[in-house]
Amino acid sequence: MTDPRLLGYAPIVPPAGSDDPNDRNLVTVMTTRSDLKVPSIDPADACLVVIYGEELGRRLRLGSGVVEAGRSSKCDLAIDQESVSRHHARVSWTGLSYRVQDLGSTNGTFVNDARIEGEKELADGDQLRIGRTILKFMTGGNVEASYHEEIYRLMTIDALTRVHNKRYFHETLEREVSRCTRYQRAVSLILFDIDHFKKKNDTFGHLAGDAVLRDLATAIKPRVRREDLIARVGGEEFAVLTPEVGLEGALGVAEKIRHAVETTTFRYDKHVMPTTVSLGVAELTRGETGHELYRRADERLYAAKQGGRNRVM
Repeated sequence: MTDPRLLGYAPIVPPAGSDDPNDRNLVTVMTTRSDLKVPSIDPADACLVVIYGEELGRRLRLGSGVVEAGRSSKCDLAIDQESVSRHHARVSWTGLSYRVQDLGSTNGTFVNDARIEGEKELADGDQLRIGRTILKFMTGGNVEASYHEEIYRLMTIDALTRVHNKRYFHETLEREVSRCTRYQRAVSLILFDIDHFKKKNDTFGHLAGDAVLRDLATAIKPRVRREDLIARVGGEEFAVLTPEVGLEGALGVAEKIRHAVETTTFRYDKHVMPTTVSLGVAELTRGETGHELYRRADERLYAAKQGGRNRVM
């Protein structure tokens, strides 16, 4: 049955005092109202999921009310970070959609890495960043399945840089070392981290440091093959695993990464932050384990640091 709220009634009635028998055959005509908007979201299915930061994987159901995030313990989503204001942002249901509003926070509220001014409507899959915490907006009839898919993704992907995480890297390293040992194939490992990263955090703040990490990952992705694995394996430390590539080839990849970072302009707010990386490279030798390969690459990374930084060893 058609929902009567969607219908407009236009009754046709006989003129007053009419004796025309044809007037008795006039009927009520129903026309559909095209100007009435219908919600495409069911508030019962909408939620925010923490995909980066403390309480990773936490699901916050939104419903048809208002959810506030901030440093205050009275907020629905309390985020204890210096970069978060006491009352930072609010997500509310308008009757048709969800909108996020910045509450005059010091460091701003971001949707898909773009700072919002005033309010912004949220779409399924949008990423909301408050301080250093990233939340994903999810809605739809299959939100339960989407939630479990997101949790699985969190097990393999670093949400800040969107490259693979430490857990996935080490699982892949052992598997790839085993394969290359069995078939006597080459595999090399590149480890690198950001020079003087702590100084950037201390000078410009952790939000600026996060921006450098995100932009660095974006800058190096085009410099490696699809078959290579890029992962964030520490705070500011990254790894690139290069199957079927010997030491000479891996050194070439490492130099491309070093040059790409050195020539990229890293910005946050009004600050420009020149950035370089130091890299260590090692090729798997006969009888070596994944742990031993990692240790040798790490030793060479340390040597690059000791040798003056912004270099490949």
